Amino acid sequence: MRDLAIISDGAMLIEDGRIAQVGTRAEIEPRITQHDAVIDAGRRVVMPGFVDAHTHPIFAGNRAAEFERRIEGASYAQIAASGGGIRSTVRETRAATEDQLLATAARYVSWFHAGGTTTIEAKSGYGLTLEDECKLLRVIGRLEGIRAVPTFLGAHEIPDEFRGRPSEYTDLVIHEMLPRIAGQQIARFCDVFCEPGIFSIEESRRVLSAARSLGLGLRIHADQLSDSGGAALAAELGAATADHLEHTSARGILALQAAGVQPVLLPGAVYGLGSTHYPNAREMIQAGLAVVLATDFNPGSSPTPSMPMILSLACTQMKMTPAEAITAATVNAACSLGCGGEIGSLESGKRADFAIHHCGDYRELAYFFGAPLAAAVYMEGRQVSAQSQLRNHHREGVAASNIGASDR
Repeated sequence: MRDLAIISDGAMLIEDGRIAQVGTRAEIEPRITQHDAVIDAGRRVVMPGFVDAHTHPIFAGNRAAEFERRIEGASYAQIAASGGGIRSTVRETRAATEDQLLATAARYVSWFHAGGTTTIEAKSGYGLTLEDECKLLRVIGRLEGIRAVPTFLGAHEIPDEFRGRPSEYTDLVIHEMLPRIAGQQIARFCDVFCEPGIFSIEESRRVLSAARSLGLGLRIHADQLSDSGGAALAAELGAATADHLEHTSARGILALQAAGVQPVLLPGAVYGLGSTHYPNAREMIQAGLAVVLATDFNPGSSPTPSMPMILSLACTQMKMTPAEAITAATVNAACSLGCGGEIGSLESGKRADFAIHHCGDYRELAYFFGAPLAAAVYMEGRQVSAQSQLRNHHREGVAASNIGASDR
């Protein structure tokens, strides 16, 4: 995870939205013709677009009032028990139309771009009825300017109308929601919030087993608030990822390693809740796990879309090196979504999703926390966001650290 394969004085040739070749300027420049557009990166860092493998971006309203309550001493669990938390967002999201949710999400897409993100895993989970969950997944499918991998999270919370009847709501998820969503092919993964008082180990097992039988990949919110066996369940079921893992024991880490489950660590949620109980990233890396970092962007515990901020937290709070953090937020994250052959690194044949950052050293991305360093963001070779103007010109006068982008 510490080997970034950096190319000094590098260049990249893009044709038809894919990377045709990467190498040094001396290797690439002879291939550029007078018909090609050339982007001068000005010796800035050029790297793959971040792949944010755990987000909740489709919701109405926000929970700024609850943020203040937590500052005044209320716990996440206390707020949820009083009708706040996820359920308060569910009430607002149910009342919003599909177009209203899309317009709100478009704003968040611009925030992802500002941090250099080009791909997100996007969860539903703020509808908690069949029609509302389908509504959220349709909005995810309509997002523009970002690659979005949809995940069904109907098992996110027990909605108000099923309070005290979790098994009945679990049956609804299994027998009504999952078959419709799988049949419409509007989700690639299924997730569940596995935690005592929300979805138990057995209820989570039932939901994920049903999802697997319908052809969906598995992800799981595991061991966020307690060491409740979520990591072991992810290993048992062969999930693609186990996410959060703040309280996972050494035994749980070994179970993930043995089963080949990728851990998705979400330090933004720890920070956002005012906790200091971060996942044991170093032990996971030493065990050989392909650790992933993600924002957990959501209106409650982690209202940040900034992957550079997450890199900084990973380095300062979990003692990951900047190189390990970048690997976790790019190629490892892409592999966790089953997209490792298409995105996540700058290699020939992959999609040309990349960002040009306002820095000359990759370590600055974690070092200058809170600074918007993405100068420009590209998907399949086409610019989707720019914070500053880069020089575009033709073959004559090509400067160092260029990216060749074919007009073809």
